[in-house]
Amino acid sequence: MAKVWFIGAGPGAPDLLTIRGAKLIGAADVVIWARSLVHEDILQYARPDAEIIESTDIPLESVRALYEKAVREDLTVARVHSGDPSLYGAVMEQIERCDEIGLDWEMVPGVSSLGGAAAAIGRELTVPEVAQSIIVTRRASRTPMPSNEDIRSFAAHGTTMAIFLSAAKPRALQQDLLEGGYPPETPCAVVYRATWPDQQIIRCRLEDLADRVRLAGFTRQALILVGPGLGAGGTRSHLYDPEFSHMFRKAEASADAAAS
Repeated sequence: MAKVWFIGAGPGAPDLLTIRGAKLIGAADVVIWARSLVHEDILQYARPDAEIIESTDIPLESVRALYEKAVREDLTVARVHSGDPSLYGAVMEQIERCDEIGLDWEMVPGVSSLGGAAAAIGRELTVPEVAQSIIVTRRASRTPMPSNEDIRSFAAHGTTMAIFLSAAKPRALQQDLLEGGYPPETPCAVVYRATWPDQQIIRCRLEDLADRVRLAGFTRQALILVGPGLGAGGTRSHLYDPEFSHMFRKAEASADAAAS
């Protein structure tokens, strides 16, 4: 039966492709991938006789034609996306086309660039009592944002923000974050091409963000993380607190309580 598998290839390093993703690529008649975003080494999992299609210059209409061919010829297609398809993956428009032509499909999650960036800087993004929420967003560009989703209003929450697709205008981004309410000393991290061989990391204060990004020359493929959790320390979760009970562990009596 013809089917498209939308596979998250991970943020860059080819060995971050999931086992499931690798197996499905290996079973596919057709593998569609974008050289500009996905590491070429993922093709090692494809069958020798599989049709390999590089999609960087292919518009949606041509992708639909490939899916129509899959229906006619009963083909299995591995559509390989960078990161995880659920985040800025341009996958919904493809799913809608599959539904229109009666082509079965399924999504396979991948390691997101957000996870790759957090690992690269060695930080937990949800620090107890400091930042327990993550806002994933981007600035408006040629693709507009919904009217109620602007950087300034999100910044007012003061929690961790992961800002995609916004490195090209760091000065405007910095201004939005400051005017939204982040203090100038708020810690930031910019991860360029997380987990790729040419990965680069910038750590700075918000007041220096634009200058540092400009100096590095980043204009794309950079994830910007902002928030107090990036610099927090000395906190601990209840999970490993000996005085905190949960369904798998009873709390230990404190030394003060035992003495009394």
